[in-house]
Amino acid sequence: MTDQREVSVVRRPGRTLSAEDGLGALLTAYHLRTEAEKGAPVADADALPDRYRAEISDPRTAFADDVVLMALSGSRAVGCLVVTAPTEGQLEIKRLWTDPAYRGRGVASGLLGAAIAHATESGAGTVRLSVWSWRTGAIALYERFGFVVTESWDDRDQLVCLERVL
Repeated sequence: MTDQREVSVVRRPGRTLSAEDGLGALLTAYHLRTEAEKGAPVADADALPDRYRAEISDPRTAFADDVVLMALSGSRAVGCLVVTAPTEGQLEIKRLWTDPAYRGRGVASGLLGAAIAHATESGAGTVRLSVWSWRTGAIALYERFGFVVTESWDDRDQLVCLERVL
């Protein structure tokens, strides 16, 4: 069993990303699970919408202006999170995912803490994110980190928008 201390969070600017570093597999799992939870399960990554397949196959291009945080256990990627480039003093967190075998070990908390530290260092005034309403565990995590529900900037049904002032 892996000890939590064996998991480290590293920053991966877009220019150093590749699908082979484990990010593609994490993003695939994230998108497949999300589609299934939305009631539209797909068999594999090839059946995902084009924009998600682009993230999976070429994260370097998809996240070129963003910062990707990855949680590693040794050399194995066990979690990821994307922090978008600043827009009008705001950053957005996307794609928080932990390999199910590593859940409950602080991986998501480590990624989220690193994302908030990055946002603070970048001089952003706020950091925001959106999450599906059925992901109650994720919502509770975000609230523990000081995020509060805010007016939606996205009209998708069951999407909860949160932000944290830095």
